[in-house]
Amino acid sequence: MDNDEIGRLLKEIRDTQREHLAEYRRVTERSLELQERTVARQAQMAYVYRRVLIVGGGLVAALLVLLVYLLARWSPHLFRT
Repeated sequence: MDNDEIGRLLKEIRDTQREHLAEYRRVTERSLELQERTVARQAQMAYVYRRVLIVGGGLVAALLVLLVYLLARWSPHLFRT
């Protein structure tokens, strides 16, 4: 092997390593972007879940109050002995 061939091989190795590094950076950036989008979507869904839970809890509480009211109002008629 002469010096020109060794130099050419070393340049090919260097260029290949640069290409791999560029591809690694591209994949890493894409992965980071997807993770950030996932975290944002999870935060959005947590907000929606909390809202649904609050509204659902309010409806259940209102129905329980209505049930207690109706039972108190109509219990003499419903539970005659």
